[in-house]
Amino acid sequence: MLKEFKTLLPMVKKYRWWYVAGLISLIITDAGELLIPQMIKQATNIIASGSFFPAAIATPVLIMIALAAIVALSRFGWRFFLHGASRRIERDLRDKLFAHLLTLSPSFYGTMKTGDIMARATNDMRAIRMATGMALVAFMDGLFLTLAILIILFTTNPALAAITIIPLPLITIIILAFGTVIGQRFKAVQEGFSRLSEHVQETLSGIRVLKSFVRESWAQERFVDTSDAYMQKNMQLVKLWGFFFPLIVFISGLTSLLLMRFGGVAVMLGSFTPGDFVAFLTYLSMLQWPVIGMGMTVNMIQRGAASLGRINMILNEKPDIVSPPRGRTNIDHTGIEIKKLSFSYPDSEIKALDQVDLMLEEGKTLGILGRTGSGKSTLVRILPRLLDPPSGTVFLGGVDIREYDLETLRNAIALVPQDTFLFSASVRENISFARPEADESEIMDAARISTIDREIEKFPKGWETEVGERGLSVSGGQKQRIAISRAILPNPPILIFDDSLSAVDTETEEKILNAFLEHRKGKSNILVSHRVSTLQWADYIVVFDRGRIIQQGSHTQLLATEGLYRNIYLLQQEGSL
Repeated sequence: MLKEFKTLLPMVKKYRWWYVAGLISLIITDAGELLIPQMIKQATNIIASGSFFPAAIATPVLIMIALAAIVALSRFGWRFFLHGASRRIERDLRDKLFAHLLTLSPSFYGTMKTGDIMARATNDMRAIRMATGMALVAFMDGLFLTLAILIILFTTNPALAAITIIPLPLITIIILAFGTVIGQRFKAVQEGFSRLSEHVQETLSGIRVLKSFVRESWAQERFVDTSDAYMQKNMQLVKLWGFFFPLIVFISGLTSLLLMRFGGVAVMLGSFTPGDFVAFLTYLSMLQWPVIGMGMTVNMIQRGAASLGRINMILNEKPDIVSPPRGRTNIDHTGIEIKKLSFSYPDSEIKALDQVDLMLEEGKTLGILGRTGSGKSTLVRILPRLLDPPSGTVFLGGVDIREYDLETLRNAIALVPQDTFLFSASVRENISFARPEADESEIMDAARISTIDREIEKFPKGWETEVGERGLSVSGGQKQRIAISRAILPNPPILIFDDSLSAVDTETEEKILNAFLEHRKGKSNILVSHRVSTLQWADYIVVFDRGRIIQQGSHTQLLATEGLYRNIYLLQQEGSL
């Protein structure tokens, strides 16, 4: 369990002085609270002496007031420093988690659901904060107070102290017995919250599909079932903790009962003063909190360990695709050469690409055609190493792409994918995403090339119009053209359109390609499309089928040859009539 906390050691070291200051404040608080019963003892003995007058108890009363003020200030101190340290550790761990998520390869996100990641970055972080803050307070407070109170009790009356603390060892046994079960049940609760988050995230992302198929009631039923399962897991934990906590309070309360029986007799016999009895009772009452605090410590540590284990699972994930040591940071030219490239996805025996040979000269435009699932998107994802090719198969500027620094390689290649994604921000911010420092004229020029500029002016707030989460507030064609503008703005050496004109009409497509190729003169481009009308603009075209190149040549050459390219062209010509 405790091995999970190794992740936090550098952060604890970073804020060690916060912890030192907090623990000193905590000890001062406890010391002040331990002295107050002694003042109560003095005042009680004075009152019980029979010669009581108010001025006689002025000294202990004034000392108690001063101690109360010190306790109040020091209590603020430990809360400020210890809770402040735990909050900062929570922030640093969340920052570390997010930074690590950015390094992980796309394959990780194919297996880990977004809702689960969100649950770990929020709900689990709260449990870790409690383990690094309040758990430490409960442990140190309990340890210091328990030892100090036991010393005071045994110093005052060893025999009575030995009798009254008889129930306490039983509490230790219960804490050890319950601790592991609490940890297991809390982990189940966190996993249930993850499933609930996954369901909500998936439902809201696919809200258009749900509404189009009138499946809202199905989504509601699924949510109710998932929410009910989460509630049941919480109830299993609450039942255990609800039994655990009162049991400890009951057992610790037996100490007061024993004091009443044996301490009361000692007072009547005169071997124990009333002041000693009141002080003894006060200390025993104070002893209940440390004992309960130990139980809370076990609970919070178990919860924190369970949550930290879930965070560590992500932190221990290694990205599949990384920059090589001392990777190349310069690209001499943007000619692309592919030699005998074969690629299969994990857990699949089917080759997405099979012995592909291809060459694209610098400054030329390559067109790629193929049926769905023929390997087109796989190929263009390999070029920026979103998927990793075998060594010695893909070359850029005469150098294996696996030898380049990842940032250098990906800065040289812009990809507009099929599944266009826009951020929940303004149109202007989405277009300037890759170049936030771009000036107004450059942004306008990028929008003009994609022809979206005409429509932006008609949006409610023009360039400042929010496109909504994932671009839900704009049409498919508008979304694609904003994404095209975003890729055009940095004007990278290589630009890839992966069927990113599918949602625009042929007239708009022609205007975009005409302006695009004029703007991209001297730079390399790759156009992936199901439309021959798109590919006819390319200098050279390859046709894919089942992961292999089955045809290649210019638009004119391919039309003059029997094959898939010509067949698709004729079908599309018939469809446009």
